[in-house]
Amino acid sequence: MNIPKLQVQSTKAQIGLNIQKPVQQIEQPSANLDLQQPKAVQTMKTTKPQLTIDTEQARADVDLKSVRRRMEDYAAEGHQGVSEGIARRAQQGTELMKIENGGNPIKSQAQQSGRQPYSGLAIKFVPSYGSVKVNFEPGSVDIQVEPQKVINNTTTNKPIHNYTPGKVKVEMLQHASLTIDWLV
Repeated sequence: MNIPKLQVQSTKAQIGLNIQKPVQQIEQPSANLDLQQPKAVQTMKTTKPQLTIDTEQARADVDLKSVRRRMEDYAAEGHQGVSEGIARRAQQGTELMKIENGGNPIKSQAQQSGRQPYSGLAIKFVPSYGSVKVNFEPGSVDIQVEPQKVINNTTTNKPIHNYTPGKVKVEMLQHASLTIDWLV
């Protein structure tokens, strides 16, 4: 007996892909660097030191006196001499007034007036210690520094980005088919 047969034939579909790859370009430009550092502002104030040396007494000790100093010394010596003379004469007058108390005031006064005083021998250091007066006032320095801020004008640049997207083109290379037959 003949049994009918079913005959099936199929062909697969074929797809073709046409791919265009994407293109990406990235470029990063350098930043524009602009930095400035202004100089600091500096001010200085100074006061000068003062040195004073007074040698008037030392010069007087070695007999190098100024005219004014010599006049003062002579005036003081004359004033002292006059005062001593007045005091001596007043004392002698008082002794003579009291002659009745005894003694011989005229003889003793003559002996005192006729005697020369002894001059003493002594060591004298010239000029005397402390005769030079030194005074020093130190100076000062005041320094003020005012720093300045940095001027930063740096700018950044954005990246340059070029992108071309890829493409995929799909095409049917072969269509699917199905053939069914009966064979008897």
